[in-house]
Amino acid sequence: MYASKVFSRASNQGSRADDSSVTTATVNRRARRWVYRWLDRAHTALYPMRCRFCAAPASAGLELCRLCAAELPWLDSHCRQCALPLVNAGEERLCGNCLRHPPPFQRARAPFRYSHPVDGLIKSMKYGADLAAARLLGDLLADYLSRRQVALPDALIPVPLHPRGLSQRGFNQALELARRLGVPLAPHLVRRGRQTPPQSRLGGRERRHNMVGAFEVTARRMPAHVAVVDDVLTTGATATEITRVLRRAGAERVEIWVAARTHQPDR
Repeated sequence: MYASKVFSRASNQGSRADDSSVTTATVNRRARRWVYRWLDRAHTALYPMRCRFCAAPASAGLELCRLCAAELPWLDSHCRQCALPLVNAGEERLCGNCLRHPPPFQRARAPFRYSHPVDGLIKSMKYGADLAAARLLGDLLADYLSRRQVALPDALIPVPLHPRGLSQRGFNQALELARRLGVPLAPHLVRRGRQTPPQSRLGGRERRHNMVGAFEVTARRMPAHVAVVDDVLTTGATATEITRVLRRAGAERVEIWVAARTHQPDR
C-alpha cells in the first residue's frame, strides 16, 4: 500500500523508469542465483565432497560419509525435558534434576552427546573459526529436528555474544548454527547486556550466578513460540537465564536447540 502511494505521486515517466529499474534488478538477482547454482554444481563435480574425518566420499550433501555418520555419538536415551543423557531411558523419562527443579524452558533438543568427535567439531568451530564445522553441525541438527517432526517455532534466537566477545571471535557460533535450520532468525530480540567470564571455566553454581542479569530483551513484541540456539548445553545456566528473560517479555513456549549435550554436573 505504501509503495502504491509513492508511485501514484510520481509522474508516468518516473513510474516507467522505476518499473524498468525494478525489472532489471529482478533479472539481475535471478541471473546471479543461476550463476551461483551453476558454479556450485561445477565445483561439486570437479571437487567431490569428502568426509572430514576419513576422506571417503561424502554422502547426503554433508561433509561426512555414512560410516562416520553412523559412528557419531547420537543422543538416543535422554531426559525428555533437559536432554540430559540417561541410561536405557528412551525419550520419555525425566531426570532427577528436572523432577526436583523443573527448568523454565519446555524442552531441550540435542542430536549428540558432547564426546568425540563432535566435541572436536565444536571446539574447531568456536576457537578455530572453522565455519565448515558450523555448517556441518547445523545441517545435522536440522536433519535431527526434521526426522523427529519437531514443530517449528515462530523465530530462532541465537544466544548472543557481548559486542566485545563478538569482536574478539569475529562471529557468533550460535548464529552460524541457526542459519542452517530453515526458521526465521531473530538475532536482535535479545542482547547480552554485560560481558561475562566464559562458562567453561566455571562450576555449576558459579555458572548460574555468572548468567544472572546477562541478557536483555530489545523488542516490544515477543513471538509466542521461540527456540534458543546454542552450541552446547551443560548445566543449563545460560538456557535458564535467557528463557526467564524471554518468558517475562511474553514468550509462551521456549525451547533450547543445541548441537550437543554434556553429562550435567550437579546443580
